Amino acid sequence: MERKIRVLVAKPGLDGHDRGAKVVARAYRDAGFEVIYTGLFQRPEQIVQAAVQEDVDVVALSILSGAHNTLVPLVADGMKKEGLDDVLLLVGGIIPEDDATALKAAGVAGVFGPGADLDDIIEYTLSHVRRA
Repeated sequence: MERKIRVLVAKPGLDGHDRGAKVVARAYRDAGFEVIYTGLFQRPEQIVQAAVQEDVDVVALSILSGAHNTLVPLVADGMKKEGLDDVLLLVGGIIPEDDATALKAAGVAGVFGPGADLDDIIEYTLSHVRRA
């Protein structure tokens, strides 16, 4: 029996708006994924350590604070330092297109903005997760 895809949903920084993160977490759960939600106000190092400890396949960040250009690369760098090169890094939130390009260059696989279709997020994840 194949194990469920494990997704860490995290809210980096001082962003206190978690409704979107909870909606995405529930969509993943309803689609049969195993979901770990870190809660609000997580430091990049905490997110990376949670990803290591939970042995996740996906790190899905939700960020609405505008600090994505600072916080997301810190998570991506931390993941690289911990050898999590096979873990899919996704970001959702209010991210301008130019910033999305820079985030992808930093290691983000997919960027999803407001109103992104939940089925598209699930399908993207299924098609991009590297499974053993």
